Amino acid sequence: MLTYGGWRDGGFADQLPALLGPLGIDCYRCRSGVEATEFLRRGIVHIAIVDLSIPMEPPSPHGVARLTPAGPRVLQLLRRLEQPPPTVVVRPPQPNTRDSARGLAEALREGAFAVIDGPVRLESMLETLRRVVRRHYRDHWPAA
Repeated sequence: MLTYGGWRDGGFADQLPALLGPLGIDCYRCRSGVEATEFLRRGIVHIAIVDLSIPMEPPSPHGVARLTPAGPRVLQLLRRLEQPPPTVVVRPPQPNTRDSARGLAEALREGAFAVIDGPVRLESMLETLRRVVRRHYRDHWPAA
């Protein structure tokens, strides 16, 4: 099972279920920090992809999301699980080198396997997921 917080439409988050589903890999998409928290309470996660800019609350019925970022909170929740999954962090483009280095160090402290700057190309995400499966699961997807 793979869960990810690609809350924006378009890009890799829309394409992963169609590509990985036929391989027997379930992808679950959380569009807010609240939704991710609920999912983590009831589901097993083998790999997590966390978009740091995911909003804390779901979009309103009018399509407006409150943009309080929940990504750092989701990373903390994942790290505190009994068996924390390998986590890929997607972060927005960084304004300068100093902020980039600081953000990278913080994500790695929170247990990130990899940090990718957005926007993410599908090929880059698939390559990162391949590396996760190779390193953490010895080239075999974990059985549910």
